[in-house]
Amino acid sequence: MALATFWFILTAVLWTGFFVLEGFDLGVGMLHTVVARDEAGRRAAINTIGPLWDGNEVWLIVAAAAMFAAFPAWYATLFSGLYPALVVLLAGLIVRGVSFEFRGKDDGVRWRRTWDALLTCGSLLVPLIVGIALGDLLRGMPIDRNQEFTGGVGDLFSAYSVFTGITLVLLCLLHGATFIALKTTGAVEHRAALLARRIARVAALAVLAFLPWTHSVAGKNVLPNIVQLIAFLAVLAAAWLVAGRHEGWSFVATTVAIATTILSIFADLYPRLMVSSTDPAFDLTVRNSASGAYALKVMSVVAIVFFPLVLAYQGWTYHVFRLRISAEQFRPSARAPE
Repeated sequence: MALATFWFILTAVLWTGFFVLEGFDLGVGMLHTVVARDEAGRRAAINTIGPLWDGNEVWLIVAAAAMFAAFPAWYATLFSGLYPALVVLLAGLIVRGVSFEFRGKDDGVRWRRTWDALLTCGSLLVPLIVGIALGDLLRGMPIDRNQEFTGGVGDLFSAYSVFTGITLVLLCLLHGATFIALKTTGAVEHRAALLARRIARVAALAVLAFLPWTHSVAGKNVLPNIVQLIAFLAVLAAAWLVAGRHEGWSFVATTVAIATTILSIFADLYPRLMVSSTDPAFDLTVRNSASGAYALKVMSVVAIVFFPLVLAYQGWTYHVFRLRISAEQFRPSARAPE
């Protein structure tokens, strides 16, 4: 049971890591045409995440793999129930990845506008759909005694799950805007900072509504848990720091806000993995959905050895690509007079 709980915590950490790292990537993808008014500015915005986005996206794969290995029943029930949404999610991930590579293959205005639109749409779909899925874990889905999903597409959408998706989209927008302001110079930096101040107010209101709603949906008492209290303070701090143009600290605050918002879902979910709206007796839990003890033990050893190495490598990558990017780097050089 202790190892199963460890893997629940690690799975929550992996999903949190995905949103912390991929969150600003997604925000940049949604905002790259808004913070820039010319091609040089858009290229500067995109290149803030150019060396990072594909590595950050791996966290999504690892989080899903952890669910599959540690809680196969959870993986099977969730992914079969969310199959239509996952197809849309994969389409969003594909067009987003392809857009990074293809938008620069032609100088045509229509060509680049098409890929810019696909990049924006793909970056929007990912947090929205994953957010709806995370909301469904807590809100409940029709699951029978055999741990099988018995509903339809309409059962995936509720007011709470859709609001969860919208809240995560807003947090990714704020996270991305603060990242662009931190990583660029000149007009792009100025517009990103201005946009971050506007988004911060809406995102803060969304999080402040989301936290008590999550607690209520989970059937918990009125008092928030420590994770939700930190999320509450972090989103207020982010709004204040963004307004004061403290770029580094505002990015730290948005990082904490998005991390604790995700963790608040898992904190209220435990010891359940998925709530059954059919009958609470059919809930998937850490106890009834975990892999065998030997499998969990082997996986734990591998995770303890390699997880710190992955963190160290990613930290080194961020250190290498820490410098700011200017739109001037992407403007055509002036031709020398003949």
